[in-house]
Amino acid sequence: MKAFLMYPDRDFDPEQELPANEQTLTQDLELNTLFEAMARGDEFLAELAKKAVLSSLDDPDTIRYRQEILKDCIKNPAVVREIYRIPIDSIENKREHWLGIFSRYPGGILSSAVEMLAMFVGLLKNLRKIAGEHADGFESEGFTRFFAMIKQELDDAYFVTVEDHLRELKFREGVLLSAGLGQGNEGADYILRKPKEREPHWIKRVFTNNSPACSFTIPPRDNHGASALAALKDQGINLVANALAQSADHINDFLNMLRIELAFYIGSLNLYEQLTQMGEPVSFPLPVVRGERQHSLVGLYDVCLALTMKHKVVGNDVHADDKDLVVITGANQGGKSTFLRSVGLAQLMMQCGMFVPALSFRANVCNGLFTHYKREEDVTMNSGKLDEELSRMSDIVDHIAPDSMVLFNESFAATNEREGSEIARQIVSVLLEKRIKIFFVTHLYKFAHGFYDRKMANAIFLRAERQADGTRTFKIIEGEPLQTSYGEDLYDRIFVA
Repeated sequence: MKAFLMYPDRDFDPEQELPANEQTLTQDLELNTLFEAMARGDEFLAELAKKAVLSSLDDPDTIRYRQEILKDCIKNPAVVREIYRIPIDSIENKREHWLGIFSRYPGGILSSAVEMLAMFVGLLKNLRKIAGEHADGFESEGFTRFFAMIKQELDDAYFVTVEDHLRELKFREGVLLSAGLGQGNEGADYILRKPKEREPHWIKRVFTNNSPACSFTIPPRDNHGASALAALKDQGINLVANALAQSADHINDFLNMLRIELAFYIGSLNLYEQLTQMGEPVSFPLPVVRGERQHSLVGLYDVCLALTMKHKVVGNDVHADDKDLVVITGANQGGKSTFLRSVGLAQLMMQCGMFVPALSFRANVCNGLFTHYKREEDVTMNSGKLDEELSRMSDIVDHIAPDSMVLFNESFAATNEREGSEIARQIVSVLLEKRIKIFFVTHLYKFAHGFYDRKMANAIFLRAERQADGTRTFKIIEGEPLQTSYGEDLYDRIFVA
């Protein structure tokens, strides 16, 4: 049995390697805030959220496959949580009763497997009941196929057969074996036989011709005889014990994978509920193939800022279709870095199959997402800030591929205006030649206005809005780069007022 709730044709691999820039992305985009909101204190959910969000999909069809499943989860949260509870109950039951196939002996293996399968049967019956009662309320391809599989694989005949076998395998009336004679007249070819039918009425036994049979009884204190008999029993049930243990492992693996794959949707539900309680909008984005250049967003906000502030935050509208370069300038503390982070978060959320924090969002998928943010001075560094910035840029170049996306936040400002602008210009020019999409927040006027003067069709220039009295609206609007970042507004506010 397969769940197929993360991919239409394979299981989700929780052991897959994360991107080489995992730690940088987590730091720059403040992803731990997102993971904590999805987990709500559950370490397993936090780890699966991290694996799913950072293991980006690059196929729009698979993204839409997950989106449709998540839509079903949002419509049926109680049912999905009830299904998720089934593998959790399995784990708790095994932990509480020490169920497990740990013995070296066939008898112990068989006994543990019978107990485990009996526990699994109860859980699978519950899963079958949920499928029968609620399948009609789900529309996605993933859940439709999942429930159809449950109904087909776990029908009434299945449970009758399994429960009959489990009763027989407890061997309450002893074990029936057949054997032959091997070399030196030692026993060989031990085979477990089906138990004899219950003895007929004594009248039938009297008038029935039975083959002659011999028997013997082990004396109560004959420990060696009892050990020998137990060894014979183990040889006979060895194959059955192994087969039953494999069956138990198969069901256990299915339940574990069901827990892993549903964990992503439970985490998404947790996040959805927190955002909607704050009145923040969410929507399912439209993913476009990576060869195109699409980036159109309405009401996009920084989900991590909203989760931290615990109230609604300002959203932005930007239409950057057919653009490879987006340059953001403007007033200090005007929301530029927050907007940049919202772009990165939305891209990751879209490419793992989630909703995004926006009224609407359309973008092409990217091969990889990279961030290059300014860093505070580190007294332990053996080199200057510019050296450190260029070293990180070199690491990005080592891993980047065409149709990737890079978010720059005040990069290359550790030197003077002229040198910083020239470094930024050369790096951006090369990245554009390699079909890399770029969002660049900067105070380097010469760099920003140099690209603006080129009137590039594939570039758009945005500014953090500032009103005449110096008020920041935290809105990002389209506009020509200005020579000032209005630092005097901050000076007046802090020192004059």
